[in-house]
This record gives sequence, C-alpha cells and structure tokens, in this order.
Amino acid sequence: MLLGVAAFSARVFIDGDTNWHVAAGHWILAHRTVPTTDPFSYTFFGHRWIAHEWLSEVLMALAYGAAGWAGVVLFIGACAGLAFWMIARELQLWMGPFAQIVALVLTFCCLEPFLYARPHIIATPVLVFWTRQLLAARRKGKAPPLELAPLMVLWANLHASFIFGLALIGPFALEALVEQPDKLRTLRDWAFFGLVAAAFALATPQAFEGIIFPFMVLGMKVLPNILEWRGANFQNPTLFEGVLLVTLFFGLWRGVKVPIFRLILLVGLVHMALQHVRQEAVLAALAPLLLAEPFGRALKPQRDGPRLTAPVGWKPGWRVASVPVAIVLAVTTLGVIGARIAIPLVRRDNPNVPVTAIAHVPPQLMGQHVLNEYAFGGYLIFKGVKVFVDGRADMYGDAWVQQYLAIVGGQQPEVDKAFKRWNITWAIVSPKDGIVRLLDDRPGWRRLYSDPYAVLFARDDALGLPPPAGPATPAAKPGTKP
Repeated sequence: MLLGVAAFSARVFIDGDTNWHVAAGHWILAHRTVPTTDPFSYTFFGHRWIAHEWLSEVLMALAYGAAGWAGVVLFIGACAGLAFWMIARELQLWMGPFAQIVALVLTFCCLEPFLYARPHIIATPVLVFWTRQLLAARRKGKAPPLELAPLMVLWANLHASFIFGLALIGPFALEALVEQPDKLRTLRDWAFFGLVAAAFALATPQAFEGIIFPFMVLGMKVLPNILEWRGANFQNPTLFEGVLLVTLFFGLWRGVKVPIFRLILLVGLVHMALQHVRQEAVLAALAPLLLAEPFGRALKPQRDGPRLTAPVGWKPGWRVASVPVAIVLAVTTLGVIGARIAIPLVRRDNPNVPVTAIAHVPPQLMGQHVLNEYAFGGYLIFKGVKVFVDGRADMYGDAWVQQYLAIVGGQQPEVDKAFKRWNITWAIVSPKDGIVRLLDDRPGWRRLYSDPYAVLFARDDALGLPPPAGPATPAAKPGTKP
C-alpha cells in the first residue's frame, strides 16, 4: 500500500531538498569520496560541510540512475513499506485483527504526510527494527545481542536519527535494571551493549563530529524560520491531532498502563513532536511499538458485550493459504512497479520546486550568480546551478540564514551590499518575498517570468541587452550653452 502511495503521490516530491540529496549522491559516486567541503554553492564554496546522510544520498542517486525519478519514488516506497510491515508484525504479537487495523490506520495517518523522498524515510526501517530488537530483549530478560550493535554503522551513515537509537538504550536498560534480580549482571550487559553500539556509531567519515552534529542543529536559532522545524499548529484540524486524540481516548477508556520508563520515553517523543513538526514521523514509528503490549493487555475480551480484540497470544481458528496470498501480493507489487516505470513521471511545480520557472531561465544565466529562494536551492543544485543558499542550514549557520532572510525580505542596505559583493545577475524568488517589489522597480533589471510559485528576474547586461534609455534631454535654446 505504501509502495503504491509513494509511487503515485505528488507529495513525495514536495520537499526541495530531495533534489540536492540526489545531486550529492551523484557527486559522491563521481568523485568516489564523501565531500568534506561545499561543492554546490558559490557563497560557501569550499567551506566545511558535514555530509552526514551520504549513504542515503548514494542510494537515492543509484535509484535515480536505475529508473529516473520513478526509481527514487519506488525506493522510498519500499523503505516505507518495510518499516510499516515491521510495525504490523509487532502489533500482531499483542493485538487481534480489529485492534491491528485501527493501530495501523492511525500509524499510516501520521507517517503518510512525511512520505518525502528524503533520507529519514530510508532510515525508518532501521529505527523500527532496532526498537523491535530492544523490545524483544526485554521480553527475554536479557540485554540485546551484540550482533545488533554493528547495525549502527549502517544507520549512522544513513541519517542522524541514529542518535535516537543510542538514546533508546537508556530507558530499556533502566527498566531491566529495576525488574531483573541480578542487578550487577544486568547493568554490565546493557552498559557493554551501549558502549559497543556507540563505538560503531563513530564509524562514519565524521567520527565524533557526527555524534555532535544533531545537537548542534537543535541549537540553531533560525530553526523557527524553517517549516519542518516549526512547532505543531493546532489552529486547524490535522491528522496528527486526530491520532493523538483517538489514542488518548482509547487509552483512558480502557485503562492502559504503560511501564514507567517507556511512558517517560513516550512523553519525551510527544514533546519532540510538538516542538518540531518533523519529529512527528519518529513518534509515528515508535509509539505503536511502545504501546502495542500495553494496549494488547488492556483490550481484553469482555464477558458481556462485543470484543474489541482477541486475547493476548491470539491465534486465528482459520488459516489463509500462504501461496495464493503470496502470489497476489507479488503480482500487485510488480504491477505497481511496472505501472510506475511505464507511466512517465513528470515533475510538477510546487511551492518548493519551481520546475516551470527554472525552465524559463535563459541558458547564459545558468552559470552566473543567482539570488534564490531558500527552498528552490535543491532543484537549482540538481540542475547544475551554483546557489546562493539551499536547505543545508546547518552548513550556512545562523548568521548567514538571518542575512539571507533580510535580503529576500527586501531590506536595505543588505540587498545592495549582497548584489555588489556577489555580482548577482539574476534572481528566482517566491512571489511572497519582499524583494519582488524592489527588483520590479530596480533600474537595469527586468521580470522574465512569474507564476504562483516563483518570480524570475535578470539583469539587462547579463542578457546582453543595452541599458534602458534615459529621459530625453531638452534641446538648448539658440545662443545659449547647452
């Protein structure tokens, strides 16, 4: 289901950063090394850049090379589907069919809005698998097997969410320490596993810097200016709000009891999701795993009235033949893949990817300095343009992003200083930016194209056009000095 949604949903490409991730993967494959300095902007070219998602970018580039953008969406859909399947397997341990369906629908409602072609989706199956292994270790009364720890090498090179994996060890270790009779052995085994996992997490091109990086990003002051880092907004109804309320309703109604350390972890995840919208996807992936057992134990069959779920350990009294089901699933999956590859995937305009506007850029401008909207930087990089700014706010830093916001806001003298310093010859900005009116009135500049998503400007001399003629000088009277 998720493979099909990803394959044919326009939302998969709603984020402009998708494009520079693929471009970064192409760069890594071409140079056979992970970049340590910026190769994509002209303002920060050569500055230090922590390419912490390099492995995801390589995988995205390989998918693009295999089947174009169709390959990318199918790869993202496969990763999302794998994560969703593992969540379903955990729910199946504790819930009957009706409760499983409700839980999976709620999970889907939270995950689908974040089904972007970005590295966080690629890392989600690893997050789910890791958490399931920690839960399994707790059920067995043992520390996780050391064979699990090397998974950190993969995870740490895919996405910064590996920090969650390391953080999850703490609550489960404390829970084990409280419940297990052999305290010393429990502390030793869980601590050793945590240290080994942390050591494997250092196996990245950035080593210790990769561990510090996520905390550095969280400390940036400009995060409220970036949509995915803003707090949740409940002024209008959202799927996330609905999921929270439904979960709260069933939890209170059925008297669900969550173990203390898992409850602390869950409350922390809810706080993160409320603080930053992008963390809703993490909550959506982890909450079903943490709540499966408590809800399964609470939703017991009632002697009087209808059942909400079967007992814990429920086994159906009937069985569906596995071979026909497998054939149907295989045919359906191959049908989705074939349809997506056969039907041309045409990139459409959206607020972050101005496909049509960039198609109107004259070829002679593509190699010159541009002032671009923050969200447009990813697609410009994919098109081979050196950008003024893009979605890598962590590389540019607070001061530069604040300066950029002043420039696109049309504030003087920042605009004149930037245009002079960088010799900017064209601009592609959002119609909502304050600089639009300034460029419309700026001598020697002209509007080349505009639509609801982008406005394109260029300097006359960059287009090879003569400067506009000034006002005519009145003729001098006979016998006077002109």
